[in-house]
Amino acid sequence: MKRKLQSGPQYALYAGLLVMAISISSFTGCSSGKKDTQETEKKNPACKVETTLFGITAEGDSVMLYTLKNEKDYVVKITNFGGIITEIHTPDREGQFGNIVLGFDNLDRYLAGHPNFGALIGRYGNRIADAKFTLDGVTYQLAANNGDNSLHGGVIGFDDVIWEPEVISCDERAALRLSYVSEDGEEGFPGTLTVHVTYELLMDQLLITYEATTDKATPVNLTNHSYFNLAGEGTILDHVLYINASRYTPVDNELIPTGEIAPVEGTAFDFRKPRVIGERIDEVPGGYDHNFVLDQAEGERTLAAKLMDPKTGRSLEVITTEPGVQFYTGNFLDGSLSSGDFTYVKHSGLCLETQHFPDSPNQPDFPSTILRPGETYSTQTIFKFGVEK
Repeated sequence: MKRKLQSGPQYALYAGLLVMAISISSFTGCSSGKKDTQETEKKNPACKVETTLFGITAEGDSVMLYTLKNEKDYVVKITNFGGIITEIHTPDREGQFGNIVLGFDNLDRYLAGHPNFGALIGRYGNRIADAKFTLDGVTYQLAANNGDNSLHGGVIGFDDVIWEPEVISCDERAALRLSYVSEDGEEGFPGTLTVHVTYELLMDQLLITYEATTDKATPVNLTNHSYFNLAGEGTILDHVLYINASRYTPVDNELIPTGEIAPVEGTAFDFRKPRVIGERIDEVPGGYDHNFVLDQAEGERTLAAKLMDPKTGRSLEVITTEPGVQFYTGNFLDGSLSSGDFTYVKHSGLCLETQHFPDSPNQPDFPSTILRPGETYSTQTIFKFGVEK
């Protein structure tokens, strides 16, 4: 059974509604309240957020879909179930808009099970070895949901809960702020963690800002798990990828880091010059599913990766304050899932998950992921969309 939003009773008011307005609180200079929202939308009607009913869970909770639009006709759709990005529409070199992420158009498809399409991942993105770690002398046993290991927060991670929404729509920005309180002991993690994630659609960028506080020391590693296919069909093996990393973290046969930080030079992991993804993928058993150590000054925002599809000309830049990015080539997609005419076979999409490193709570030489009371976890990732002729 999926956990319900702590303030879940308010969702009963949404059942049967297809379109609704939500009063909003102050955010990045935007005024709060329905009246102010209407006034700003009049000034820039092309920059807005539409809210529709996405589906109802077996427990009777209504789940909403938020469509962010701007004056350049970019569209991003997000549901407050799991903070999932269901669609991103950007133009190709002919000016034709198309969806560039894998996902579904209704809640039931997500409830039936999926490989984290577009999901907001936490408390801990990626793997923790043996589903346990020791912090301040205490060993914590986590939920093991990937063999003996913990993956993406456990059996019911942040991708599997309903988030509290706030809609922001004002001059030159359309945004959605999602909040969730993860109780002490949830999936084995210590501390009550209060999380806020904001999605902002600007002119040609989607900004994702993560914030969290805790009342007890705990590991935190939040990310987004969107599968990109800039062509909107076929596989991503002919996409061209650049990754701003001269090192990566090798893994064992369970995809747990060995603790080594190794150079990419002379290996199939060297994407410091743009390279076709399929060129050397056969040299990587199972395909790419590895953490790359970004070449950046600690905490500074930097270009992590750039992806381009030669067929459509669409490009994607990933900019982040995080020290790493997980490059995953959809190795476990098997053709059992589809949307419309697009069947999701192996390598139908790829992920560029900005993050701290996998298994950091058990790896003292990796950057720390421990958040303590009085501190604020704060990271940002930007997806910048473009077209190349």
